Amino acid sequence: MTIPLQVTFRNMEPSSGVEEWIRAGADKLESFYSQIMGCHVTVEIPHHHRIKSALYHVRIDLRVPGGELVIKRESNPRNQARQAGTNAVTKHLEKEVPHKNLRVAIDDAFRAAGRRLQDYARRQSGFVKTHDLPSKARVIKLLPDEGYGFLATEDGREFYFNKQSVLNRGFARLQVGTGVTFVEEQGEKGPQASTVRIISKARSRRTAEDAAAVAIR
Repeated sequence: MTIPLQVTFRNMEPSSGVEEWIRAGADKLESFYSQIMGCHVTVEIPHHHRIKSALYHVRIDLRVPGGELVIKRESNPRNQARQAGTNAVTKHLEKEVPHKNLRVAIDDAFRAAGRRLQDYARRQSGFVKTHDLPSKARVIKLLPDEGYGFLATEDGREFYFNKQSVLNRGFARLQVGTGVTFVEEQGEKGPQASTVRIISKARSRRTAEDAAAVAIR
């Protein structure tokens, strides 16, 4: 690849197998944006997690003309179960890296990096698609223990979202029926919601009052 790549391991032993995964992901980034100037990937196990139940943090720092893009992802066994289809690895890599959920975090991070690069390229060209603008929806299903749920728009479309998609660590405040705004993006299994923002009660009340006033007229 032509992109300068740096890989850093924190609180864990360096692994050539993990570096192979990272290089494979980094190689694909140029197809999203050809002017990447540098890529630094950090893989970390937080100090407070034991090795047998490690929660992996993956951070990708991309240097691009005029700025830097930072992507952060984490993975645990629950995420691994939800995305088991992305965890196929060879036997020698399984021995070297027994925690397959690390692969999930790496794959998630590079998928997010690809989307961020596409958005950056569109903004540089002055082009923003309509579906990149926030839409309104309501939460119709929540699985708090699994860290994900589903939204529905007024026209009946449903979108998957996960804990990391909710801004300001708002996932814990969500309930079925909560009003939100979100940005539609393309996931592995179709459209999904990102940049989910809770609509404040005051704002929702004003919207309802405005709608009622219009109906009276």
